[in-house]
Amino acid sequence: MKELAKTYDPKGLEDRLYKKWEENGYFHAEVDRSKKPFTIVMPPPNITGQLHMGHALDNTMQDILIRYKRMQGYSALWQPGTDHAAIATEVKVIEHLKKQGIEKDSLGREGFLEKCWDWKDEYGTRIINQLKKMGSSADWERERFTMDEGCSKAVEEVFVKLFNEGYIYKGNRIINWCPVCQTSISDAEVEHEEQAGHFWHMKYEIVGEPGRFVTFATTRPETMLGDTAVAVNPKDERYQDIIGKTVMLPFVNREIPVVADEYVDMEFGTGVVKITPAHDPNDFEVGKRHNLPVINVLNDDATINSNGGEFEGMDRYEAREIIVKKMDEMGLLVKIEDHTHNVGTHDRCNTTVEPMVKPQWFVAMEELAKPAIEAIKTGELQFVPKNYDKTYLHWLENIRDWCISRQLWWGHRIPAYYCEKCGETVVARSADAPTVCPKCGHTHMKQDEDTLDTWFSSALWPFSTLGWPENTEELDYFYPTDVLVTGYDIIFFWVIRMVFSGYAHTGKSPFHTVLIHGLVRDSQGRKMSKSLGNGIDPLEIIDNYGADALRLTLITGNAPGNDMRFYNERVENSRNFANKVWNASRFIMMNLADNAVTEPTEADLATEDKWIISAVNTLAKDVTENMDKYELGIAVQKVYDFIWDQFCDWYIEIVKPRMYSQEYTASKNAALWTAKFALTNALKMLHPFMPFITEEIFCTLQSEEKTIMLSAWPEYDEAKNFPVEEAKVERAKDVVRGMRQLRTDMDVPPSKKAAIHIVAEDAEVRGIFDEITPIFATLAGATDVIVQADKLGIGSDAVSAVIPDATLFVPLEDLVDFEKEKERLTKEKEKLEKELARSRGMLSNEKFMSKAPEAKVAEEREKLAKYEQMMAQVEARLASMK
Repeated sequence: MKELAKTYDPKGLEDRLYKKWEENGYFHAEVDRSKKPFTIVMPPPNITGQLHMGHALDNTMQDILIRYKRMQGYSALWQPGTDHAAIATEVKVIEHLKKQGIEKDSLGREGFLEKCWDWKDEYGTRIINQLKKMGSSADWERERFTMDEGCSKAVEEVFVKLFNEGYIYKGNRIINWCPVCQTSISDAEVEHEEQAGHFWHMKYEIVGEPGRFVTFATTRPETMLGDTAVAVNPKDERYQDIIGKTVMLPFVNREIPVVADEYVDMEFGTGVVKITPAHDPNDFEVGKRHNLPVINVLNDDATINSNGGEFEGMDRYEAREIIVKKMDEMGLLVKIEDHTHNVGTHDRCNTTVEPMVKPQWFVAMEELAKPAIEAIKTGELQFVPKNYDKTYLHWLENIRDWCISRQLWWGHRIPAYYCEKCGETVVARSADAPTVCPKCGHTHMKQDEDTLDTWFSSALWPFSTLGWPENTEELDYFYPTDVLVTGYDIIFFWVIRMVFSGYAHTGKSPFHTVLIHGLVRDSQGRKMSKSLGNGIDPLEIIDNYGADALRLTLITGNAPGNDMRFYNERVENSRNFANKVWNASRFIMMNLADNAVTEPTEADLATEDKWIISAVNTLAKDVTENMDKYELGIAVQKVYDFIWDQFCDWYIEIVKPRMYSQEYTASKNAALWTAKFALTNALKMLHPFMPFITEEIFCTLQSEEKTIMLSAWPEYDEAKNFPVEEAKVERAKDVVRGMRQLRTDMDVPPSKKAAIHIVAEDAEVRGIFDEITPIFATLAGATDVIVQADKLGIGSDAVSAVIPDATLFVPLEDLVDFEKEKERLTKEKEKLEKELARSRGMLSNEKFMSKAPEAKVAEEREKLAKYEQMMAQVEARLASMK
């Protein structure tokens, strides 16, 4: 038999084993009609990405599920790939070029795109290589990219299809606009952060009623230049007489109406709201209901445009300051209140985004959302945990049309073509790009400059990666996929878009289960971020502790949907567990060496053998149930407890005398076979969580097996269930625990041996203790074990410990050197007498009692009570020794 290295060194084996797995194609999944398929699509990391703890957790969970299903005999496909990440990549490339003194515009579109592809080639595989360091067993032979030929074809197909069906249109609607990146951005790219600001209370004069004003509050005074109404609630008695009248908008001298709309909250502020349809999503909806003009007052760089009159050309914040000052001078500023509120910022450049109405491409969502809503109601789609159903439904039932165009060069270019003469729009696949205008016959057709939102292509990920729109064998076999694993912060932006896209283009939900995990937070519970500087690099953890230790740490205690805190101490505990598994395995292999171990008959199995076989059999049943319910944290905890406690700390210690036997008896053979059986099955159940160490041990232990990855997952076998023997071993454990507690209570070292009297009234119980004496005698440190019905013959000075159905008695002289113990107790008594005198003196001191804080007096009284209790115990022990 091969030997394990003396010490466990993850650095020495992880890279070697991963190379072995890849070279042998163990991750590859084939269409195999004799097997059931199981599919997970990897949320594609950005090509600009660097592995962080969120990636580490997300991919560890996916890898656990895929390894589990692979061992169960499924054709398990974990489909990997990367996302082109339009804005993130464009920002990175622009920064990279600027360092070289190159401006994006100087290269032209094609030249810039060449630089983006160069970036992708150089950095696009970085995060994939980092995922491999984690042990991710994705089918890298099938790796995809959201802008590869197949995915690009799928994107064009969907755009053309949805346009022809009337779901995609171009229109003027309100969108999120980044003034720095100068593009529209999706909700997913807007981070809301609390910022300290102000509420400026201002007033507009009612036209025709000099001296009468309506007062409102705003956090963005500069947008007043684009106001086209003020609104009040139709039920608000205070303002009934002004509905339908007009107020004068300062600076631009425009009369704007007072409209009545349910949107206004009568209880908030003054009950009056300024309406700026071009710069607020809610105002935009109010404007549509009342046919209000839409007046944009901002340029793309967030300076004031010509609609802003005297403020034209000013930065938005400069204009804000001057407008407030002038309103004050005009007597129209009522007051200023400090106000902390959520402000939307672009997650790429941290710029405050501006809601703006601009001509963009949109997907009409109302009809497309309906099958996705129905899926969750019928149970065709399920969230784990289930409470995320509400989040999903709330967003879908209140969905707005999706802005899909971006003012970028890197990405899927919108397949729309415009006639430069008559303006006719033609939407077509690139292979069918028009050269002649179908309306006027003009030959100058120009493609739309914009690209599609990155989420447009990633919404197709579950089926575009399998060959759609072609009807491939992979699509037929592996789709719909099974489980999507993702964080709760991405439900809206990606999950929902995949679900409605799946129904719209394949008629099916892209997966039946969405497994939601929480965030990995720092030890103080804070979200990891660059600004806090509290991020933890998974690669650094792997370098110090190994990938297995990191994976175990991320999953232990992990419950679906819940955040977790990350401590280095937890990783150290995980590494200690790996060492425990390694050393136990090495010990068993050393004893197996040179012994031709054969499977014993049931008659040859000792009680403890049947106990551990039954325990690992039950473990297989429990862990399988937990895995099927996606309770990965519970599953790994059970495996951990079994290996550390049941197998290492109990079974191995119990059978050591049998293993050490010089003669190769049936008993020794049974102990060795059982140890190997239990270890092998435990390793299999640990493998999805800690793939590297289990592979190394398994392939050393089972030299005829090529890999643990393709070994059969343990299944529960009723024939290996031994409840009677389990109960007997639990009684043996009770004896050992009772003896250990006695030694602890009496401060006696574990090496001190003693005779044990077990008193049990029930004859059947006594018979069991007699039978299991060989199991516990050595571990309990017994020189002799006497099982009896009563206390007859047991000295009055014996100490005792109560266990279920029996009492343990140990002669005091077996545990204690009387002279030394008397000396120790006498010194302890003298020490306590001094403390008692000090404490009683303080509590009888009137000065202390009158001036000391109440808490200090209470603390001293607690000390006195404790010392009195300790003194009573010491005196009782001394009295018993006389």
